[in-house]
Amino acid sequence: MSKKLKVVTIGGGSSYTPELLEGFIKRYDELPVTELWLVDIEAGQEKQNIIFDLCQRMIKRAGVPIKMYQTLDRREALVDADFVTTQLRVGQLKARELDERIPLSYGYLGQETNGAGGLFKGLRTIPVIFDIIKDVEEICPNAWVINFTNPAGMITEAVFRHTQFKRFIGVCNIPVGMKMFIQDVLQLEPQDELSIDLFGLNHMVFIKDVIVNGESRFAELLDGVASGTLTASSVKNIFDLPFSEGLIRSLNLLPCSYLLYYFKQKEMLAIEMGEFYKGGARATVVQKVEKQLFDLYKDPELNVKPKELELRGGAYYSDAACEVISAIYNDKQTEHYVNFPHHGHIDNIPADWTVELSCTIGRNGATPLPRLTHFDDNVLGLIYTIKGFEIAASKAALSGELNDVLLALNLSPLIHSDKDAEKLARDLLLAHEKLLPNFAQAIAKLK
Repeated sequence: MSKKLKVVTIGGGSSYTPELLEGFIKRYDELPVTELWLVDIEAGQEKQNIIFDLCQRMIKRAGVPIKMYQTLDRREALVDADFVTTQLRVGQLKARELDERIPLSYGYLGQETNGAGGLFKGLRTIPVIFDIIKDVEEICPNAWVINFTNPAGMITEAVFRHTQFKRFIGVCNIPVGMKMFIQDVLQLEPQDELSIDLFGLNHMVFIKDVIVNGESRFAELLDGVASGTLTASSVKNIFDLPFSEGLIRSLNLLPCSYLLYYFKQKEMLAIEMGEFYKGGARATVVQKVEKQLFDLYKDPELNVKPKELELRGGAYYSDAACEVISAIYNDKQTEHYVNFPHHGHIDNIPADWTVELSCTIGRNGATPLPRLTHFDDNVLGLIYTIKGFEIAASKAALSGELNDVLLALNLSPLIHSDKDAEKLARDLLLAHEKLLPNFAQAIAKLK
């Protein structure tokens, strides 16, 4: 890497940007970012202006020589970039609200990364990510793209399945939250060495071992979670329901909180339907939180990331993203948990799958941990099902064909009727028409 270290953040008007900058500031000694560019679209310009001003104040307070720039011209920003981070939401939170409310109107879970909602977020997002990659390949081909746009697993699968771009890593805050949970409940000290065997797909990961100072402490951890003395929920946007003791002990694995959507479908649907009947959805809560955040961000006296940002549901993204960037920049060969193609390292899944897995990261990207070579057979069927959904979804995002959308919907275990899949496809395609230009012909036939 050159002495210059330029980072471009696409989706600069995101409420998460101050957390990302905080991550760069606190790591400045090892990750000396010289330029941070914020990029957004015209609809996000007002928010980006607010974020830019706050970031300037944060840099001044920290006394670090990071130069900030903002633009609506992505290609201008990408010139000589070393790292590109993507944190965008096509259609903003209004689109998320449709992703949640339309499935709920048919009695299905509405969620931005799973089921019908997750599919349509992917259909809107994958083509935009591909456009970004085309620009990166042309303008700064040696840059790494670090994606934390959801659905991160589906997007990473699409990139490695349908492009030739290899310098792409998908990150998520869920494993970071799980790691912090483990450190807390096992009362680890900073000097303790912690290694975690984590495997699965994005928002569908399991922990099968926890090694502290060379010795497994997984049985102690699992017993605490199973008995109910510890809770495994690690994010703000998942209802804090405990998994049953029978499930935890029979799996002999620690599931991430998003697996509530599969192991507690009935309970999760009941909660979300209750909110729906009261006129609410998670997106409406997030919009209120975001409005409060931007009201705080406008304060000219504010020069730090406010604590309230953690309510937004994406806490610790900066730790996930900044640690990955630092590991590549400094060739650290440190342990992380990211989305990348395993290239046959896991012996009981197809070699071309993209997975979320414990790995070491250095100058050349992610390498799976040598000891983690097998996905647990107890959950392999569920993983195969969701990967089939992801592969079908990535194909549909590029083809613009209604039948490809229907295939993806019918493969999701959260959709229970082929007829309902047709209704969901029609309503969501029509609702998002302006954001799905490659589906223009399919949508015209539905009118």
